[in-house]
Amino acid sequence: MKPFVILQTGDAPDVIRQQHGGFTDMFLQQGEINPASVVIVNLPAGEQLLSPEHYRGAIITGSAAMVTELLPWSEQAAVWLRDAVGMGLPIFGACYGHQLLAHALGGEVGYHPQGMEIGTLEIELLPEAKNDPALQYYPPRFYANLIHSQTVLRLPEGAVALARSAQDPHQIIRYRDNVMSTQFHPEFNGPVMHSYMSWIAELEPEHQTKYLDIQRRTSNTPVSQSLLREFVNGL
Repeated sequence: MKPFVILQTGDAPDVIRQQHGGFTDMFLQQGEINPASVVIVNLPAGEQLLSPEHYRGAIITGSAAMVTELLPWSEQAAVWLRDAVGMGLPIFGACYGHQLLAHALGGEVGYHPQGMEIGTLEIELLPEAKNDPALQYYPPRFYANLIHSQTVLRLPEGAVALARSAQDPHQIIRYRDNVMSTQFHPEFNGPVMHSYMSWIAELEPEHQTKYLDIQRRTSNTPVSQSLLREFVNGL
C-alpha cells in the first residue's frame, strides 16, 4: 500500500516540542496515525516531495511562517498541491496548511483584519455543512483550538465554507470531495494549548493577563479532533 505524506511546513517552539513533541508528532497522536504508514517531508529543511501519485493522501501542517511571505519552499508546495488536487489526491490542511491550500487553488490569504485569533473557541457549522459527507452528522456547534494571525480572506473558485467562528468566516473549507482544510488545529489538545498560552504570555509580558485568562479556558476538543481522524481513516 502507498504511504500517505505529511507536508511539514514548520514546527512548534522548542519549549512546546520538549513537552509535547513537534507538529508531526501531534498529528500522529491526535490522528491516531500509524507512523509506519506515513512519510514526513520537511519542506523548510529542503526535503522534496515525490509526485502525487506516489501517495494515497496528504496532510499539511501548521507553521510559524506566513503564506504571504511567498517563501520558495512554500510556493513549490503550492504548485505540488495544485497538481495533487488535479490528480484527485485526498488532502487535509490545518492552519498554515489551510491557508496554503487556499492560496494554491487561487484564493486570497492575508492578515486577519481583527488580529490574532487564539484560544479554545466555538465553531459553528454553516448550512452548507448539512450536505457535506464529513460533517453532516456533526453537532452544529463545537470547540476547537486556534492560533493564527493570517487567514483565508477570499475562497478559491468552487470552494465552499462549511464552518465559521465569531471572528473568522472560513474555519472549514471544502475544495473537492476529498480535499478540505481547517483554520483551527485538530492536532492540538488541551495541554498543548495550555503550554502555548504560557509561552506567548512570556513573549508578551504586557499582555500576560489576557493570555493567562485564555489559558484558563483551554481544553481538549474531541469533535474537531475527530475530523482529522476520520480523514485518516478514509485513506
